[in-house]
Amino acid sequence: MPEFDSNGTRIHFEDRGVGDPIVLVHGFASNARNNWGVTGWLDLLARHHRVIALDCRGHGLSAKQHDRAEYEGTAMEDDVIRLMDHAGVDRALLQGYSMGGRISMGLLARHPERFRAVVLGGVGMTGDATDSKRRAAITSALLTDDPSLIKGETPRLFRQFAELNKNDLKALGACMSADRSPIDPSALSNNQVPTLIIIGSKDNLVGGAPPLKNAIKNSRLIEIEGRDHLSAPGDNRYKEAVMEFLRSAPA
Repeated sequence: MPEFDSNGTRIHFEDRGVGDPIVLVHGFASNARNNWGVTGWLDLLARHHRVIALDCRGHGLSAKQHDRAEYEGTAMEDDVIRLMDHAGVDRALLQGYSMGGRISMGLLARHPERFRAVVLGGVGMTGDATDSKRRAAITSALLTDDPSLIKGETPRLFRQFAELNKNDLKALGACMSADRSPIDPSALSNNQVPTLIIIGSKDNLVGGAPPLKNAIKNSRLIEIEGRDHLSAPGDNRYKEAVMEFLRSAPA
């Protein structure tokens, strides 16, 4: 995998295929190869696109800082823009999943001119207080020395998933606890970039997708029946829906 310096942070990325560029942003505790390679996305997209998929800071082969300040504000969004600049891509398609969907939402709000169409996968509307409490519980689960003390199914699953992918738990804890710039969906009430919100019908990890769809102008919502947060992106129905949406994106 190639790498570049994003304002002092080493970022690794996949770059394959030729054609209309698409940027992929993975979910928390995953990485480009697990989120997009294992599920078949890299091979599928590379048939017709130049595919650029980064390992977000703190993940995969990118630098793993233990200081939460390294993940705060728009740092993770800025990595994507710097990657596009490094790769010589002025404007691209964009697909993010889970954490990557949140990052993509921020990019849609703050840099709409850089994207032709955006896929927000595995995201929904959550309240600030609820999200803050959940992130604190997950951070504690990631950093505890005794996993048997973890309370709550969601924090326990995050710890298990992080360990399964052989992550640096301190880096993930810093990432999860960081005070990142929130995205108020109302900021996208005048959005002009075609946007697809796609989620599994059994995804209980994120908030409601319909309210998010209603908040983002020029968006549509597709729910993949019977799929949850982990199983949705690899489903063929998910892939077919996204590919159809990308093909319809204006030049």
